[in-house]
Amino acid sequence: MKSATGLTSSGSRDWIVQRISAVVLAVYSVVLLGFFLTHSNVDFYQWSAFMNSLPMRLFSLVAILSLAGHAWIGMWTVFTDYITTGKLGAGASSLRLVLQTLMIIAILVFLFWGIMIFWGNGFGVVAV
Repeated sequence: MKSATGLTSSGSRDWIVQRISAVVLAVYSVVLLGFFLTHSNVDFYQWSAFMNSLPMRLFSLVAILSLAGHAWIGMWTVFTDYITTGKLGAGASSLRLVLQTLMIIAILVFLFWGIMIFWGNGFGVVAV
């Protein structure tokens, strides 16, 4: 199947993007875990100061973009592998289009929401 709606229009490039995004998300998770392991009794002000620092804001932006790309490639792969005419009949293409559209909308909503949390009115305003 031609990658008409894939992220990079190439299976091998999509594979590389998904692996790189997985590494970014793993490192981000380790950084967050490390913060909690090195700070006992974290209060809102410590957490807010940590997450509002420029390095964490930038890293969070990269993580959010990585999550969006990772989710899209993964879901596109699932939809094109399992929502096929061979498995579901003639309506599979329409169903896949609807599911992909809903997935794009959901990813964009979460992407913009995440960006607004870190770069909009400030983490403290959204978190309260």
